[in-house]
Amino acid sequence: MDLTGKKILLGITGGIAAYKMANVASALTKEGAEVHVLMSENATQFITPLTFETLTRRKAYVDTFDRVFSWDVKHISLTEGADLFAVAPATANFIAKAACGLADDMLTTTFLAATCPKLVAPAMNVNMYENPATQQNIETLRRRGMLIVEPDSGYLACGVTAKGRLPEPPALVEAIHRILFPPKRDLEGVRLLVTAGPTREYLDPVRFLSNRSTGKMGYAIAAAAQRRGAVVTLVTGKVSLAPPEGVETVPVESAEEMYRAVMDRLDGQDMVVKAAAVADFTPAQTAEDKLKKDQLDGRIELVRTKDILAAVGECARPDQVICGFSMETRDLVENSSKKLASKRADMIVANNLKQPGAGFEVDTNVATLLTKEGAEELPLLQKGELADRLLDRLLALWQAKRGEH
Repeated sequence: MDLTGKKILLGITGGIAAYKMANVASALTKEGAEVHVLMSENATQFITPLTFETLTRRKAYVDTFDRVFSWDVKHISLTEGADLFAVAPATANFIAKAACGLADDMLTTTFLAATCPKLVAPAMNVNMYENPATQQNIETLRRRGMLIVEPDSGYLACGVTAKGRLPEPPALVEAIHRILFPPKRDLEGVRLLVTAGPTREYLDPVRFLSNRSTGKMGYAIAAAAQRRGAVVTLVTGKVSLAPPEGVETVPVESAEEMYRAVMDRLDGQDMVVKAAAVADFTPAQTAEDKLKKDQLDGRIELVRTKDILAAVGECARPDQVICGFSMETRDLVENSSKKLASKRADMIVANNLKQPGAGFEVDTNVATLLTKEGAEELPLLQKGELADRLLDRLLALWQAKRGEH
């Protein structure tokens, strides 16, 4: 996403998760934002100001009384023209200060002076997080209009598995995008099903056939649709991504499980987006125990899996919009156009695995949108931005089917 012209103040407090913020600062800078980092003294014990200065190409501020040789009160001037002040990780100590209006260092003084929208991402030990005092302070910030990014559950630095982890950098960047670019609510009430990720076709309890899909594209579509007001169901294979907030998530493993999950829910949907990378073949038999090498003999008998997109296209109502994905390595438009017709889909999102920036395991994509009206080539886009472009086109198709303008 293009953040050119956006001024972001990034506050870092003294939690172990401070190291994650290097990636956040880098991502925002790459997107064109003017990023200014402010750190608490304790934060510098976990990551150095020099790291952020190198990534943002701007001074990182720690000391309120750092000398300057012009009349420039930094904790005031930094806030001028700021579009957002994000603090992550936000410790219990910082949250308490912010709730009470205390300002005893560069970060809290600037935070108090700032009038721009604010984002706070708590990260701490689970007992500290769940303490009634911390919860009351968080609620105070929320009532004042600040966006609170809830911590994830997972393994914490204190050695327990519980809620309190700072979300991963892509989730934080996405939250920042939501504030800077408030989503349209043009999908309010639209029921949308998205499939994402790979399937696993088990040969035995240890081995399976799968592919390189990370689920990023499907998850981006689900998150974007939810922000725009849709009622979203996400049918997902095994991935390492956290499910988007507010989305009904249906975990599956095999192509057969994904087929059943989609077909069982098809009738209740207005749109279906098949972004998952479903295995075309599955082992003819799955062994109950691990197969030994001499049992395999270098041969695996495979059978075709059910074609989910074709089944959806065959059963879909006239008022439903069906979108599939097509990953090719050659003859992109020709092969994808055949798929559009044979699957009875309304749209195919086609991309070439060999094209730089497209395909698996990256945060970008280069897509061509095919409909009965023709092909629309899109430039290299972040997957989140592509998701919104895709939803724009699907909404237009859905409105046309309903006779809306």
